[in-house]
Amino acid sequence: MDRVSVQQAFAPSSICFGCGPANEEGLQIESYRIENGLRMEFTPEIHHQAFPGMINGGIIGTLLDCHGNWTAAVALMDASEESEPPCTVTASYTVQLRRPTPLGVPLTIVSQIESLSDDRAEVNLTLEAEGKLCATGKGLFVAVKKGHPAYHRWS
Repeated sequence: MDRVSVQQAFAPSSICFGCGPANEEGLQIESYRIENGLRMEFTPEIHHQAFPGMINGGIIGTLLDCHGNWTAAVALMDASEESEPPCTVTASYTVQLRRPTPLGVPLTIVSQIESLSDDRAEVNLTLEAEGKLCATGKGLFVAVKKGHPAYHRWS
């Protein structure tokens, strides 16, 4: 694949557990641009289980949170016509677990921008496995300013 994920393009040294390419023990998600959002695939491993054959809800929450955060950062970057995304953090997010999420199959997560302002974005998310909706989510992500502890986290 000749495309580069937004995480690799903008934060290759990030250590975030969910989305940091430099965290060898993390999930290392890879999100790619689509119209009005991002799309990713992730195949859970055995240690991501809650009970035999099903994925832990915390892992699902982390996937949605990090993917949503990157969706907001990219949308804010595009809206401001900057070449680098602002560092964004999660202000709030909710997850609805619709059905057990199976182990051993690729999960597809799609995000869409619901609303955008100068320094924040609301994002809607879906997680599917084998064409079935397993989880949905919604988050509010905010760009932080110099002085915030997360300000340089993607550098």
